[in-house]
Amino acid sequence: MEYTSGAASWQKVLRRAAAGLLPRRGRQRRPGWSIGVPLIAVAAGLIFTTSATTANGTALREDRRPQLNQLIEDRREQVAASERRAATLRGEVEQRTSSLAGSDGPIKAQQDRAQGSLQAAGFTALTGTGVTVELNDAPRRSDQTPTDAKNDDLVVHQGDVQAVVNALWAGGAEGMSIMNVRVLATSAVRCVGNTLLLHGRVYSPPFKIVAIGDPAALQQALASSEGVRLFKGAVDDYQLGYKETVSTVTVPAFEDSTALRSATVPR
Repeated sequence: MEYTSGAASWQKVLRRAAAGLLPRRGRQRRPGWSIGVPLIAVAAGLIFTTSATTANGTALREDRRPQLNQLIEDRREQVAASERRAATLRGEVEQRTSSLAGSDGPIKAQQDRAQGSLQAAGFTALTGTGVTVELNDAPRRSDQTPTDAKNDDLVVHQGDVQAVVNALWAGGAEGMSIMNVRVLATSAVRCVGNTLLLHGRVYSPPFKIVAIGDPAALQQALASSEGVRLFKGAVDDYQLGYKETVSTVTVPAFEDSTALRSATVPR
């Protein structure tokens, strides 16, 4: 057994303690992990915070198409209720006007004058020989669809409907309806996507346009229209739908508001 002095023992203890405090030469640490881990943690926290703010207490992955369909249906019901209310008010106005006409000469004269212009203005239904034109989107992509065809090439656009309407007016149409809704010279035809917006209501294809008049003149006007010819060319290229028939047809009376927001006196 080896004995050492007290001073030598304390020196060994101090050397061992100092050696323990010094860094060991093990495997060299990778500085990339020491920097990357905090950055990943910060990015993850930012993503979680953004998702929570965007969700605002709702599920981000929830399918909201049923909500959109319900919203559209609610708006349609509101429009229908407003139209019924407007029709009731127009009936009350006409009833009171008729009552006053019995005792007021000037009112009766104006009423008789208005009654004589109802048909020309489009406020009465018409029945006669005419032309019916149907425009439809192309069927879903198939082997016959050109490979370079775009989605816009496969649907009916506002310009296509407007070209048919303008051609029928130019051909001497006495009355016209689109989707069984009477249209006048002041009616605006607009398309939203592949749907038609007419007098505040939305319609889906196929779009049916009916015009009363001389069938030969109407068909000649359609054949002479550049816009209609372009659409017929797209029918051959992209399988769009175009059908033109002659028969006895009926167009309903105009039932929407007759108020004009602006007008210009012709010179």
